[in-house]
Amino acid sequence: MEKAAGSPSGGGSYPQKNAEILSSQYGINLFLAGLLLTFAWAVHAVGIGKSHLLSYLITLMLIQLLWMLWYLCRSCTQRRLIRDKDTHAGARWLKCGITLFAVITLILDSFKIGYYIDFSNCLSPTEGIFPVTHAVHTILQVYFLWCHAKDIIQSFKTLERFGVIHSVFTNLLLWTNGVLTESKHQLNEHKERLITLGFGNITIVLDDHAPQCNCTTTTLCSVFSQGIYYLYPFNIEYHILASTMLYVLWKNIGRKVEHHQQHKTPFKFHGITVGMIFGLIVLTSTIAIVVVYLIQIGRSKIKSELALTMFYLHAIFVLALMCTAGIVALLIYRLEDRSLDNSKNPARKLDAELLVGTAAGSWLLSWGSILAIICAQAHPKYTWYNLPYSVLVIIEKYIQNLFIIESIHREQEKVNDDIKTLRIVTVSRGSTLSLTPSYKEIYNGRAARGNGEVPCLFKGSICRRENDGGGGAKEEMSQENSSVMHSASDFSFYSSNSVTNNKRRILKNIAAFLFLCNLSLWIPPAFGCRPEYDNGLEEIVFGFEPWIIVVNLAMPFSIFYRMHSAASLFEVNCKT
Repeated sequence: MEKAAGSPSGGGSYPQKNAEILSSQYGINLFLAGLLLTFAWAVHAVGIGKSHLLSYLITLMLIQLLWMLWYLCRSCTQRRLIRDKDTHAGARWLKCGITLFAVITLILDSFKIGYYIDFSNCLSPTEGIFPVTHAVHTILQVYFLWCHAKDIIQSFKTLERFGVIHSVFTNLLLWTNGVLTESKHQLNEHKERLITLGFGNITIVLDDHAPQCNCTTTTLCSVFSQGIYYLYPFNIEYHILASTMLYVLWKNIGRKVEHHQQHKTPFKFHGITVGMIFGLIVLTSTIAIVVVYLIQIGRSKIKSELALTMFYLHAIFVLALMCTAGIVALLIYRLEDRSLDNSKNPARKLDAELLVGTAAGSWLLSWGSILAIICAQAHPKYTWYNLPYSVLVIIEKYIQNLFIIESIHREQEKVNDDIKTLRIVTVSRGSTLSLTPSYKEIYNGRAARGNGEVPCLFKGSICRRENDGGGGAKEEMSQENSSVMHSASDFSFYSSNSVTNNKRRILKNIAAFLFLCNLSLWIPPAFGCRPEYDNGLEEIVFGFEPWIIVVNLAMPFSIFYRMHSAASLFEVNCKT
C-alpha cells in the first residue's frame, strides 16, 4: 500500500507520483496503438481490416469490465468505511445527461446487432460481438459513474490509477471510432452533393465500407443503416463525457481534501422565464433551419445556395445575440466585487481547459474560411455571408469562455448569520390595520442597537416587534424626523439587496439563454448540417483533400465544445 500524498496542494510521495506518470504513459500508448489501427482501417491499409480494430476495442472493454467489477465488489465489502468525496465531481445533472446519452447508445447497439443479423453472411463475427460487449460495457459504466464518480481513492492507488486511466483511454478510443465512422458517412454524402454546386472538377471517389452481400430483409436493413448514423452524435457525446468524468476520478486518486460541505445548488426554473423563452425560440428556429437545409442542399445549385444563405443569416443573428448577452454578463461581473475561488479543484480545472482546447477546433475552421474568402479569385454571393459568420464564431467563443471560466471560479455568496424573522405591524391612530407576512431578511444591526427597535418603513408610523416570552408587544412612538432617518438607512439597505437580486436574475437569464443557444448550435453539425463541407470555396483555395482533413480533425472538437459549454452553463445557472 502506497504512502499517502504529502500535502493537499503540492506533490505527493515518490511512489504515488511515479504511479501517476507510469499510468499516464500506459494510457497514451494504449490510445496511440488504437489510433493507428483506426487510421489504418480508414485508409484501407493492406492486411488491416475492421475486424482487427473491433477486436482491439473489444479487448479493451473486457479489461475495463473486469476492473470495474473488481472495484465494485471491493467497494461493497468496504461500504461501512467513511470515504472522502469530491463534492465538485460527478454532479447529479451531469449523471442524468450521461444516462440519457447512454440510453440512446444502447438503442444504437441494438440497431448494430440487427444490422449484423441481416448481413451476417458476409460480416465478420466481431461486428456482432462488438455491439453486445459495448452494450454491457455501457450499462456497467453508467452504474459505476453514478455510484463512484465522486470517490477519492486512498487504497490500492497504483492499481486503481492503471484501471482508471485504462477506462479513460478506452472511452477516448470508442469516441474516436464513433467520430471516424460518422465523419466517413458525412463525407460520402458531401461528395455526392458537390456536383450540384458546380464543382465538377473535384474528383469524386466514395469511401465505401458497405458489406459485399445482399440483405436478408431490405426494409429493416435500410432502417438500421440510416438510423445508426442519426444516433451516432449521442454515442459520441456519451463517450467523451464518460472519459472526462473518469479523468477527474483519476486526478483525485490519493488527493487530500478539506472537509467542508458544499452548498447544494439545485436547478430552478423560477426567475429565468425570459432567458428560457428566447432560448427556446432560438432552439425551435434552429431545428427548422436544419430540416430545411438537409432537404434543400444537394437538390440543385440554386436550392443549395439558398440553403447556405439561410443557414449563415440565422447563425449570424444567433451569434450576435450570444455575444451581446455575454458582454452584458461580463459587465455585471465588473460591477461586482467578489473574490475568486483559487482552491485546488480537478473538475473545475478540466472544465476550463476543455473549453479553451475544444474552441480551437472552431477557431481553426473559422480562420480557414476567412483566409479562403480573402484569397479566392471568384466569390459566389452566398460565400460573403461566411465572413461575418466566421468572425462572430471566433468572438462569441472568446466572450463565452471568459464568462463561463469566471463564473465557475467565483466564490458563492455566503448567507449572513444575523438573519432574523421580522413581522412588521403597521399601526395607524392607535389601532392595528394590517399584519404583513413574515419574511427573512439580512438584519444589519444598525437600525436597532440593543433596544429591540425595528426600523419604521413609513413616515409617522408605529413599529412593533413580537416577543416570544412576553404577553403583549412593546410599542414605541417614533418622531417624524427620526422615522425618516431610520427609513432612509433601511431603504438603502433593502435597495442594495434589490439591486443584487436583479443582477442575479439577469445573470441567470443570460446563462439559461446561452445554455439553449449552445444546444441549438450543437444540433446542425452533429446531424449533418455542415457548411464547411458544402460551401466549396475553401476546397478550391486549399485543395479538396487538405481541407477535408482539416474539417474532419477540427469538427469533432467543435461539436464537443457546444455540448460541454451547455453543461458548464447549466452549472453556472445553478450556482448563480
